[in-house]
Formats: sequence, structure tokens, C-alpha cells
Amino acid sequence: MALRKATTLFSGTPPSDLPESFGYSVKRRLLGPPMVNEELRHQRLSNFLALGVLSPDGISSSAYGTEEMLIELLPLFGLAAFAVILPMTGVILFVMTLVVLSYREVVTVYTRAGGSYVVARENFGPRIAQVAAVALLIDYVVTVAVQVAGGTAAVVSAIPALGTYTQEISVGVVLIMCLGNLRGIREAGKAFALPTYLFSGVVILMIALGLIREATGNLHPQDVHTIPCTATSCPVTIGSGTAGVALFAVIFTLLRSFANGGSSLTGIEAVSNAVSAFRPPEGINARRVLVAEGIILGTLVAGISWLAHVTHAIPYQSGYPTVISQEARLVFGNGVGHIMFYVVQAATALILYTGGNTSFNGFPFLTSFVAEDSFLPRWMTKRGHRLVFSNGIIALTIPALALLIFVGSNVNRLVPFYAIGVFTAFSMAGFGMAKYHHRLKEPGWRHKLVINFSAGVLTSIVVVVFAVVKFTEGAWLILIIFPLLVFGLIRLNRRYRMEAEVLEHIGGRKPPDPPNYTYRTVLVFVDEFNLATIAALRYARGLRPTSLRAVHFVIDQEHANELRDAWLRAERGIPLDLVDCPDRRLPRAAAELVTRETSDPGTQVTVVLPRRSYPPLLGRLLHDQTADKIARVVSRLPRSVATIIPFDVEARLDVLHERQARQAAKTPVPGGKIPVHGQPAVRPGVTPIGSVARNGRATVEGRVHSVEIRPVEHSCVLACQVADATGELTALFYGRTQIPGVQPGAMIQLRGRVGIKDAGAVMVNPAYELLQ
Repeated sequence: MALRKATTLFSGTPPSDLPESFGYSVKRRLLGPPMVNEELRHQRLSNFLALGVLSPDGISSSAYGTEEMLIELLPLFGLAAFAVILPMTGVILFVMTLVVLSYREVVTVYTRAGGSYVVARENFGPRIAQVAAVALLIDYVVTVAVQVAGGTAAVVSAIPALGTYTQEISVGVVLIMCLGNLRGIREAGKAFALPTYLFSGVVILMIALGLIREATGNLHPQDVHTIPCTATSCPVTIGSGTAGVALFAVIFTLLRSFANGGSSLTGIEAVSNAVSAFRPPEGINARRVLVAEGIILGTLVAGISWLAHVTHAIPYQSGYPTVISQEARLVFGNGVGHIMFYVVQAATALILYTGGNTSFNGFPFLTSFVAEDSFLPRWMTKRGHRLVFSNGIIALTIPALALLIFVGSNVNRLVPFYAIGVFTAFSMAGFGMAKYHHRLKEPGWRHKLVINFSAGVLTSIVVVVFAVVKFTEGAWLILIIFPLLVFGLIRLNRRYRMEAEVLEHIGGRKPPDPPNYTYRTVLVFVDEFNLATIAALRYARGLRPTSLRAVHFVIDQEHANELRDAWLRAERGIPLDLVDCPDRRLPRAAAELVTRETSDPGTQVTVVLPRRSYPPLLGRLLHDQTADKIARVVSRLPRSVATIIPFDVEARLDVLHERQARQAAKTPVPGGKIPVHGQPAVRPGVTPIGSVARNGRATVEGRVHSVEIRPVEHSCVLACQVADATGELTALFYGRTQIPGVQPGAMIQLRGRVGIKDAGAVMVNPAYELLQ
């Protein structure tokens, strides 16, 4: 077993015979230099910082929750909508309270990141948990679109001249977020907490001042019937009242308003998705922060709804000026107060954009959790150039941009895609915790079960309501995509499980014994005689086969004759078989040939396929993937394998020409070990590895480059390759298979006698010390 650390991260300019690809050069310029694994740090958050960092998504939803309810109420209820908004807000606050109480139990019990997905997985099993996974994935995608659209609405409310560019601004913000997160920005910083406290502070100030002005009779409602249309938008239609309106229409409108207002609850689950980031005791601290977030969010929603009731702030069809911007303008007035209007808009835009950026942290971590459970592709678990889950960030950016482009940068048009995912996750968490309490029956379990079960039932009802009343506005798409994604995740997991079962059947944890074939044949398929063919023949010889032959399938007789003449002139010492292929179906001809060769059960056939390599874009034009097609067919046949040998002819020629030029100029070729990115310099008092003396004692320091377990007679040896800026040394620990802390990337100091072997400097059973 060997654990290898990547050696493709270089400091400075890489050697000329290992040039960087164009794609890597572009990535390095865009994202910066690569980060090494030890730079990945898990910062523990204080409660004050955690509230600011984890709450933007939830608290920022108060900026548009009241407006979304009014959009549904005004066309039917008319001015009475500003009275109906108050009990409707009360219903939203009741649901919010129940959800917060339910998630208090979640963060207390499950102190690992993951939220409702972990709750569902632990209580219902991994398959049912995919319902929660899909709900959260959809939630994260729509959150980016809604929050960014809301932030842009705040910007253009302050600067109406930008109103015609709302979609362009939103798309640009998402791309900036994507690039920033690919570069590895960290959300656990004070900068990300500032928008939360700034927005909460200025809006609470606005609410307090509004209440004071109302109490003193200085705050009056605006005349909504005299508000003119602007060049870009008009206020929403204001109905004449409910007189003569059917009861069903009234109920349906109230349900639509409630569904829109449910967007105010989004983001509450963010704390449960990051419990492990809190300082110990994690559960208690997370619970306190969750309650504080709920109190702030409830206060803001209630206050903004009350000011809408008092001022008659009215939504606009285009989404701007927003209700909260109108309230700020009316409460603070002109003069000095006009400055506060811009402060409110700036704080609103900041927290909404920050809330959208929160998804770029939560979505990749969630996809990595799901991929670790084998329900998403395994490459979602890999960290990228800057130690972030780059694949997850890109997978979030693409659908979020598509949503903004095709639906538009308008919160009201995006809300129908929103709450189904959010409230499904709430339901899974509530029912999962109810099952947990019923199973364990810990002290006080009955009232906890009631809270969680009630939250699960109520949020499930909200999902049904939302699916019905918002069906024609876009919810139908979520209702189609949701089960398809759940089915796709389960189907992918089934394939992973089948592979695991086959692996267990053929050998399990113990490697299977190699088959004992009496006759091994290697066939090198040749199309023309070139450097790639010579490289494939060298590789084939190294396999030490019983029989080695080159094979050319004749499609063009003239070309076959030219190949035969070139083969004879080269005198390779390997026979060349010319096989007729009249129908030009090369994969089928290859399969027939290999089938004949393996007709004897004691024969195993290896097919070697030379292939010239090209740059990715050019390769798609110049490479017809014939080798891939042949390998795909041959690999399905019993007792046969296919190996493709890529050969970059142009790069190899460039290297040879450069070496010849150096030799001609008598310029020494840079030797020694390639410096690994982040390799430490040698400290005073420590012997450089490249200068250690034979059979002498030395103290060396370096970074563990690789760890390997080598079997020896009746025992084993742990071989650690340690490197510094001058060279490499191998430390051998006999009778050991593992040493805590000694792993690739760790800094270590070794003290002992140095011996020199063919592989280089060696220390046997040295004294060691792990370094920070």
C-alpha cells in the first residue's frame, strides 16, 4: 500500500521538460497559486461571529418577505391588504417559531455539519435521505438566484438609472461569487459578519423611528392611487376589495400570500449545516445562535410588515423600488434622512449578496457529504486548486445562472421555485427528530417529539399548499425535477453498490490471487510506423509476453504495403501481421482476432494501442477515438485486456531538441529533485538532505512526501520518503505499519545514522519528531 502526495505543484517556474499546460496557466492566473493541504484550517467560531457569518441567508429574507405577501394580496383585497398583512405575518411568525424550536433539537443532537440531510440519513436511512439532499440542493441553487436578484433590486432602488441592467448586474455578481469562491475566500471572517449586523441595526433603527413617528402622528400613509408609473415599471394592480368575490378566491389568494411569505423562513437551516464550526460545546452554542437568529428575523419581519401597514408601501411589477426602500424613504424623510435611505439600501444589498454567497459554501459541502455516501459522483469529494470543492462550486453556478437568465432577475418570479425545497428539508428534519425522540425516549422526549412532529406536519402542509397555488408559476418544474433527481441519486448509488458487491465477491479486502496463464500474448495494433508505435512496442516488450506480434488491419492495400516496407527497413525484430478488414469495422475485427487468440482457456491476451496525443480542443478534431472504441470492445472479452499508450510526439521532439541544444552549448541540465510547492528551506543546525554523509549521523528536516508499507519476511517495514529543498531521504521503520501523525504533507525531523543505497540516502529506525 502506498500513499502518494501530488508532485505537480511547483514553486516558481517548472523545469522546461515538464511544461505547464495552457489550461493550468490560465487557472493559475485566475485563481492564484495552488494551496497545499496543510493550509486547510478549520476555524472555530464564537457565537457573535457565528451569528454574523451563518445568518445572512435567513435574516436577509426579511427584506422581501412582506413585499411578496403584498404582491398577492393587493390585486384582490385592495387597500384592505395593508390590514390583512398583519395577521398573515402572524401566521408566518408562528411557523417560523415552530421551525426554530424544531431545529434547536437538531443542532443539540447532531453536532456534525449536514443539517436535515444527516438527520434524515441517521433516522430513515440513506435512500430516503436523498429526498432531503435534493431539497437542499434545489434550495441552495434557488437561494443564489433569489438573494442576488433581491440584492440587485436594492441597488437599483437606490440608483434607478441601473434598472434596465438588473439581469446583467445579477449575472455578473454570480460570476464574481463563483470566481471568488474558486479562489478560496473564507466565510468565517469578520467581513462576512458585518452585513448581518449592519442590516439588522439600520432596519431596527428604521422600525423604531417609524413607530415613534407613528405614535407622534408624523408618519402618514402614501396615496397609492396617485403613484405614477415610471419609465421602467408600474405598481402592482390594486383591487377594489372583496365585495362580491367568491369565498374560494379569497381563500386561494390568502394561501398564495402565505406561500410567498414563506420565503421569509429560508436560511434558518444554515446554522444546522455548520454546527461543527462552533466552539465547544457545539450543540449549546449553535442552539443559542439559532434562537438569536430567529428573534432577529422575527423582529425584522414583524417590523417591516407593520411599517408597510402604516405607510402603504406598494410593490412594483419590476421588483423595484422595493417595499423596504419605500419605507426607508418615508420614515427617514429628506435632508439628512436621505443619507439613511442610501445606508439602508447599501446594507440590504450587502446582506442579500452575502446570503447568496453562503450557498457557495453550503452546496459544495453538501454534495461532498452525499458523494461520500455514494449517491453523487465521487469527484464531488475532491478539493481543487485552492482547497475548495471546485466541482461543487461550478455545479452550483451553472443552474443558478440559468435560472437568472431564463426566469429573470425578479424575486417574485423566482419565489415559485423556492419554498418547496426549503420546506421539504424542514419536514425531513422535523419527522427525523420525532423518530429519534420516539426511539431513544430520553428525558423530556414527549414534548420534544410533539414540537418536532408538529413542525414536520405543518411544513409538509406548506409544501402541498405551495405546490398547488404556485403550480402554474413554476412550481410544476420543481415537482418534475425533484423526483427525477431523487431517482437519479438512488440509481447512481445502486451502480456503486453493485461495483462494491462485485469487488467483495472477487476478493473483498484481500487482493485476489493473480490468474496463472500458461500462455500470454501481446498484440500491438499498428496503423502507421511512427514514434508513438515505437513507444508502444517498447512498452509491450516490457510485459515479457510469451508471444509478441504487431497487427495491422488492412483497409487500404497501398497504405498496408507502405507500412510493411517501413517495418522491414526498421528491423524491429517483431513480426507484423496484416489482417484483412473489408468492411472497415475495426472494433469488430479486433474483437474477432482476440476471440480466436483466447480460444485456448490457458491464454491471456493483452492488446496495446498506441495513440498520438493532442491538445484537448485540437485532439477532438484530429483524434477519431478509434483506440478507445477498440479498447472498449476488447475489455469486454474474457481473458483479455486493452492498454492505450498515449504519446505526445510534438512535446517529445521539443524536449529532445532542447536537450541537444544544451549538450551542444555544454550547459548542464538542471538536476536533483524537483522542488515541491511549499517545500521548506533548511534551517540552521540541520543538515541538508542533499549533503548527508555516508555512514554518518545527521539531523535532517523535511516534509513527508510519501508513505509506503513494504512487506518483508515475516514482517513489514514502513518506508517514509522525506524531502527538503536539497534532496530526498528514505526513513525505514521496521515492524511498523503506521505512525500517528506521519502522513504525506507532515513536517518531520529525523535523527540517526545515514546509509546510502541505490535509491539514495536511507535512515533505519531513526528517532523522529513531528514539527508544526
